[in-house]
Amino acid sequence: MAVRKMGAKVTLKPTKPGQKKITFKAGGLHASTGTPMGKKIPAKKKAAALAGKLGKKAKAQANFAKNVLVGKR
Repeated sequence: MAVRKMGAKVTLKPTKPGQKKITFKAGGLHASTGTPMGKKIPAKKKAAALAGKLGKKAKAQANFAKNVLVGKR
């Protein structure tokens, strides 16, 4: 994935009929974990975000990254 500007809106187009487009702000999980853009988020911080230790918003962002932002786009 290319490095995007923090907070830039990103839209994923549907890949199958009946799906809706998904719009989100780039770099949200980086901001929530305190990791600079362009650097990989450490596994411990990802796990903490998924567990909800960094707040509800970080948990939702980590879950989104885990389930939606995987593989080819």
